[in-house]
Amino acid sequence: MRILLVDSDQSAAATLSQTLRNASFTVDHTPSGEEAIEMLRHYDYDVVVLELMLNDLEGYEVIRRVRAARITTPILVLSALLRSQAKIRAFSMGADDYMTKPYDAGELVARLQAVMRRSRGFAEPKLRVGNLELDLNGKNVTVDGGALHLTGKEYAILELLVIRKGSVLTKDAFLNHLYGGIDEPEMKIIDVFICKLRRKLQNVGAGNLIATVWGRGYILREDDVAETVSLASLPSQVAAPIVEAAV
Repeated sequence: MRILLVDSDQSAAATLSQTLRNASFTVDHTPSGEEAIEMLRHYDYDVVVLELMLNDLEGYEVIRRVRAARITTPILVLSALLRSQAKIRAFSMGADDYMTKPYDAGELVARLQAVMRRSRGFAEPKLRVGNLELDLNGKNVTVDGGALHLTGKEYAILELLVIRKGSVLTKDAFLNHLYGGIDEPEMKIIDVFICKLRRKLQNVGAGNLIATVWGRGYILREDDVAETVSLASLPSQVAAPIVEAAV
């Protein structure tokens, strides 16, 4: 999950960023409300964590302008403002959740995961594709009830494919998801990860879920298809918008 943290308090932001990274999130931080709006226009984030008291803009104005631009990225407000009027105003502007400072790190992580699931249309923390079940909270995978042992990178790739099922994901998207732009290896490492993941899925009877789209990337198909598909075989709404941003 890639998070945009918007907080003008550099010390608080550094502490929160480390907390979120310890929970396996990728975090981009900006102290500016104006910059946050521009980042959301150009990049794909799973959740925004927003402090209402910013140096350049009120957090409420950030929410209003983001929603006016038809940007649907979920927004969790994390603010020192305790009064109920602040919460009501934030929700009326388009916030998806509200927590007050000081906060419990475990509760924050749980709320972020819940907001992400709701935004993707998943009410439950477990996702199913055929006989495969992926537990977003426990970060484990089972096939026909039996555990499938994956490395951290393999799990992250499978999680992204399952969440974006039916969408073509580029190798850039996988690299950004795995490394967050930090010390990224060569792009061909994604082919290696996919090859190993496919082999493990097939060995436990999950079938050929991951298909290659030549010149584009990879896609997860629920039906048991061949490992290579062409863009012509994909529905137009899938073939046209290729997912390149990180999640």
